[in-house]
Amino acid sequence: MARTIRKSRGRIEWTTIRSRVLRGNRPGDSFVRRLPVYVPPGYDDSTVRYPVLVALAGFTGRGSMMLNEPAWGEALDVRLDRLLAAGRIGPMIVAMPDCFTRFGGSQYIDSSATGRYGTHLVREVVPHLDRTFRTLASARHRGVFGKSSGGYGAFTLGMAHPEIFGAVACHSGDMGFEYCYWTDVPKFLEVVARHGGPEPFLRAFERAPRKTHEMITALNILAMAACYSPNPRRQPLGIDWPVDLETGAPHPEVWARWLGRDPLRLAPRHAERLRRLRLLFFDCGRRDEYNLLWGARQMARQLGRLQVRHVYEEFDDGHMDISYRFDRSLPMLWEALRPEQPGTG
Repeated sequence: MARTIRKSRGRIEWTTIRSRVLRGNRPGDSFVRRLPVYVPPGYDDSTVRYPVLVALAGFTGRGSMMLNEPAWGEALDVRLDRLLAAGRIGPMIVAMPDCFTRFGGSQYIDSSATGRYGTHLVREVVPHLDRTFRTLASARHRGVFGKSSGGYGAFTLGMAHPEIFGAVACHSGDMGFEYCYWTDVPKFLEVVARHGGPEPFLRAFERAPRKTHEMITALNILAMAACYSPNPRRQPLGIDWPVDLETGAPHPEVWARWLGRDPLRLAPRHAERLRRLRLLFFDCGRRDEYNLLWGARQMARQLGRLQVRHVYEEFDDGHMDISYRFDRSLPMLWEALRPEQPGTG
């Protein structure tokens, strides 16, 4: 049964999904997922159907964290209320799914080492929203957005499923893997060696009362390997590593599997699908600490060559605390997904 928290304007309705596709996942993460959903003002007093956005959290986050109230910022529901009151967006339903894993995240893709999170979103979360809420149940009125790993998920889900998501906004999303991951591999190797291997490191991380930046950096590479190069026969974690854990020598065949998940490599193969999107927006800070600017610039140039309509922007900031950029993407998502007439599709 849904539990409702009333807001002065919109409200958050908490629902639960008992996932079939996540049941029995290798890390042993729960297949029961709480799904907070923002419904706009007036929802309970009308029969109107609304466009839908799926908001994807970044690495180490889950959907409910988007409702946190930072000291000098806004929770997502408060931001939606403000933009709506200012007339910059119209009323929408916004879902914040939980795709967190033992490794810190899933990249919103299917992996034998983490679970079938891409399938979970497309085949369980979206149908759940359409059954439970008064949605405009078509790609014409459904979008996906996120930041960092959430941006990666938004970009790749829109690329793979334009029949599900008609509009995409990707803020500082993972792309250009040579720049954003490879420089952290030596740091991962040093931390893992100090703990006696990836699994002892993971156990130590889980026990640690304080997760240091060094540990998070190492966990990120472990998590990306779990997402991009799973191997169900590899014990104990079911992961192939892109380098030799003792010498650091690259494993080119494993690294090639990572690159096969890079949006830069995926875009040419999915150009026709990308052209079907009503909106493809992405941005990146010119001082991004994870070197994502270079992947974003390459993507913008590549999409131009592929004749894929898109909006690319750069801004003067880094990677952290940039949720204010949602003020830029949410109005564009609304314009792409808005009903032709109120209450119709």
